[in-house]
Amino acid sequence: MDVAIVGADLSKNVFQLHGSGPERTTLFSKKMSRTRFLAFFRGLPSCLVALEACASFHYWARQIVKLGHEGRLKAPIYAKPFVKQHKNDANDAFAIVEAAARPTMRFWEV
Repeated sequence: MDVAIVGADLSKNVFQLHGSGPERTTLFSKKMSRTRFLAFFRGLPSCLVALEACASFHYWARQIVKLGHEGRLKAPIYAKPFVKQHKNDANDAFAIVEAAARPTMRFWEV
């Protein structure tokens, strides 16, 4: 699987992931428990992982960077314009990928 960007919408127990290829084609959209989250990234080739600001996003970003991925952190307000339909976790994860793919998007340091 040639994944370029993974967007992760973090919540308390279940995380929503959206994976996009080099041409921004959707490769996967899946829910994942927090216990399986890092195991998923261990098996994934190195890629960009975009996370939206929440209480634990710095922790998860540091863990993802340790696995060899590039972590980017952004404010939720930057993804809001890219939500195409009703607000839910899957649409939020898609919007995170769309925002992260923009060349002028601003991110925070991990």
